[in-house]
Amino acid sequence: MNKQTTFQDLGLIDFKKAWDYQEELFNRVLKVKLLNNELSADNQKPVPNHLLFCEHPHVFTLGKSGSENNLLINNFQLLDKKASFYKINRGGDITYHGPGQIVAYPILDLDNFKLSIKKYIYSIEESVILTLKKYEISASRLEGATGVWLDPEIPDKARKICAVGVRASRWVTMHGLALNINTDLNYFNFIHPCGMPDKAVTSLEKELGVKQDLNAVKKALKQNIARITGMQIE
Repeated sequence: MNKQTTFQDLGLIDFKKAWDYQEELFNRVLKVKLLNNELSADNQKPVPNHLLFCEHPHVFTLGKSGSENNLLINNFQLLDKKASFYKINRGGDITYHGPGQIVAYPILDLDNFKLSIKKYIYSIEESVILTLKKYEISASRLEGATGVWLDPEIPDKARKICAVGVRASRWVTMHGLALNINTDLNYFNFIHPCGMPDKAVTSLEKELGVKQDLNAVKKALKQNIARITGMQIE
């Protein structure tokens, strides 16, 4: 089992360009895994793992189980807001990505880490919870929903700070998480985030009242993802 993981920070990158790159890495990982099934244990190659960090220009993405009705603006308004819209192949409903948000795309063979899909999603959420704890923010999960929430037990105060949506095939993953740091939260007014119109969205900047050092949060998040999943990051 290969736990070595190649890390790349892609910076601010167009969503479609990053998605295409994810697909390229995903297919490479899957190809090695499928070839290994035809080989003896002594001849098998290590199945690679990747962890990508990035930010995106304004974009709304709709998962396979989502409803386009949760996008509240039309094409002309999208242009006015300098935003794009994509239907994509992850789970979940609609979300927003934009500058000031950390997007993490782990492309992993979960067999390398002895993780089920459920445990993998739990691990991603836990890495965010631990990262926020460093900033003295108590975060947890909302029953029946993915992602990381603040005050999930108080219906009128529950607010989401991190969205999680993944795709997996033969235990190889892509897509991942989006953690709001210095995000322009006004863009969430143009959707029903994650298909939940009664729930609010927040960011680290909003909770702490001051803009945050994005690179410092990235460093902490990368360390926590590695620690929780067992990645050995290169």
